[in-house]
Amino acid sequence: MRLSQLNVGEKCVVSSLKNTGTIRRRLLDIGLLPGTEVECLFTSPFGDPIAYRIRQAIVAIRKSDAKDILVEEEYEKDSVSR
Repeated sequence: MRLSQLNVGEKCVVSSLKNTGTIRRRLLDIGLLPGTEVECLFTSPFGDPIAYRIRQAIVAIRKSDAKDILVEEEYEKDSVSR
């Protein structure tokens, strides 16, 4: 799944970044690393960019950049049956 596909209120965990160049460096600098929890907070009036909570900070990321961030849906530990 891609970060750009996350709906408002949903959480996920970053699995990998496919971004390159300066945007990759910026995303890494703000702490967007594999294993990081991300929450989609809200979208701008025209739907782009989207605000995400990343490590206690709110960061706006354009959809064109968010589509290159691969994530996994976060599951509640108690809801997973064994």
